[in-house]
Formats: sequence, structure tokens, C-alpha cells
Amino acid sequence: MVLAGSAACGTVENLSAGQKLDRAFDKLGKERSLSLELALDTDAATLKAMGAETEPGEQMPDGVAEWLSDARISVSVQSRKPLEKSGEKDFTAMAVKFGGPDGALFEYRLVGDYTYVRADVDAFAEMSGSPMPSADELPDSAGAFKKLLAGDWIKVSTKEIEETGEQMAGAGGGTPSAEPTLDAGTQKKLVKALRQVIAREVDFKTSGGEDGTEHIEATAPFRTLLTELFDKLRPLADELPPGAELPTAKDFKDAPDEKVTADFTLKNGELSEVSVDLAKLAEKAKVKKFALVLRLGEGEQATAPAGATEVRIDELMEGFFGGAAGGGFAEEEFTDVPQG
Repeated sequence: MVLAGSAACGTVENLSAGQKLDRAFDKLGKERSLSLELALDTDAATLKAMGAETEPGEQMPDGVAEWLSDARISVSVQSRKPLEKSGEKDFTAMAVKFGGPDGALFEYRLVGDYTYVRADVDAFAEMSGSPMPSADELPDSAGAFKKLLAGDWIKVSTKEIEETGEQMAGAGGGTPSAEPTLDAGTQKKLVKALRQVIAREVDFKTSGGEDGTEHIEATAPFRTLLTELFDKLRPLADELPPGAELPTAKDFKDAPDEKVTADFTLKNGELSEVSVDLAKLAEKAKVKKFALVLRLGEGEQATAPAGATEVRIDELMEGFFGGAAGGGFAEEEFTDVPQG
């Protein structure tokens, strides 16, 4: 939306691109459900090449590189109200999945009064090359954690999760402080500052496609854009939430100043994909294809998985710290450790 408003301050082509993006985001905000999928458009060899100059023993394992090249983060939400008017309590369901072509590595769903969680620990161990204890190796004291390790669905009261989070946040004493927020006046100043920089540094280009598909490209020099954006924000530092420390130009001096392009794909006027080409930021590595891709669509209805076992937070934590830790490391494994 900042891009759309910024484009309207530039050339005729920027104005046209900005209007189209503005309408696309407006349509998105009127939806009551939405799905997002975030992925890398690259291959394992590229990921390995980008980390080739790291210290010995710290290079990305082949299994991790292969998996990440096909990894996907998927999010789907449903709300009682249009998304642009939805608050936290308006969302009726949510599903999050982190996985690849062979299935989900981790996923959770919020449906009704419960949060459902499942993890494929075996797949994670195979990908990372780090063996994990199997569920059969754990004692019965591992309880709920043993179910999770076996790849079964478990469910926990969402209210209990919220209460536990509040208790942990307030463990230092006193009432947990509210999340820091920006007042409306500061938000307007931020948007105005960002739009001024983007209108000056970002070039827009539109191109048509088949079947109602259109592309809008936004291109800008990476280091220059970041430096100028934060220079504009620095006078507002006192109005930002506590702890929001802004980086300086010195922090960006080693960042590449190559031009980076974000490609917005519109299908019949609706935003369907955003791809940010990051290949030129790879510096010394020879990279042909490396992009961050966000795909958008209508949200799927999240449902409660069948056969989920209900557990309590304390039971899960006791199983992890007691059963898992106690069962995963035998005492004799430490007998050869030199005593200092």
C-alpha cells in the first residue's frame, strides 16, 4: 500500500501502476479469507554456493539445502469481517504449515477453542542429519511429548496457551506490559516519509500478459533505498516504541547497491503473487536464480484433525524436560567427559 501511494507521486507510468496496485490491495482487504504461501525460487546448488565461504563445519548440509529449495510456509485465515476491518478476535480459524513436496514438517491449526499441533520429527532428523530419539525409546513419563514425537496430532486449549504466555511474560513481577503500538499521528508521518523515498528511488514498469494477467515491476538500488528510508525515519525515533533502535548508514555500508526488483502479478485486477529477485545481492556467489515468492489466494477452511489427543501445557512441558531429556541421554554417555 505504501508502494501504491508512492507510485502516484511519480511519473505517468508510476501513477498507472500505483492505481492498479491500490485497487488490488483494496480488493484484498475486502476478502474474509486469505491464503499465503511463502517460498524460495532457487535450487540446492545455489544455496550451497551462497554459503561456500563460511567457516569449515558451518556450511549448509546437503539435506538442508535440498529441503529448503523446495520448502513452503503456508498460512490460511478466515474472519467474520473483511480482513481490513478484522481484529484478533474476529478470526475464526487459522492454519499454518511448514513443509516441502513430501509433506509438512510442522503444522498447527486454530479451530474453535483449541490449537492443534503436529510435527514430523523423523523427516526433520533425516533432513538435518541429526538423529532424534524415536517415540518408542521414550519412557511413559514423556506423556504428551511422546505423542508429538510419534507424529500424532495433539490439541491444547487456546485459552490455556494464552494464560501460560501471560504468566511467563509477567514472571519478572508486576503486570505484563501491553504490546508497544504506534499512534495514528506517528503512523501518518511514517507513511509520508516512506512514500517520499519510494517515489524518488523506485521505478515502476507495467506489462500485460495472457488471460487477464498483468505484471507490475518495482525496481530500486538496495543499499540506497535502505539508507534513505532509515534516514527519513530517524527524526521520528523519539515517537517510535521503546527499543526500536534504527540502523545507521554505517550499518549498510557493506550492503550491495545492486538493483532489486519486486514483481507484482495481478490476475483480473487481483493480486496473486509477489516475487522479489534477490540474486544480485549474492555478491561473490554466482547465482542465476534466487527469489523470495509470496503467492496469495482464497483461504481454505481450517478443520479440526480427527483423532487429536487433548493435552495440557504443563503435561507437554513436563514430558519434554522430564521424559524426553531423561530418556534421550543415558547417564553413561557422560562418563568419559573430563572433569575440570
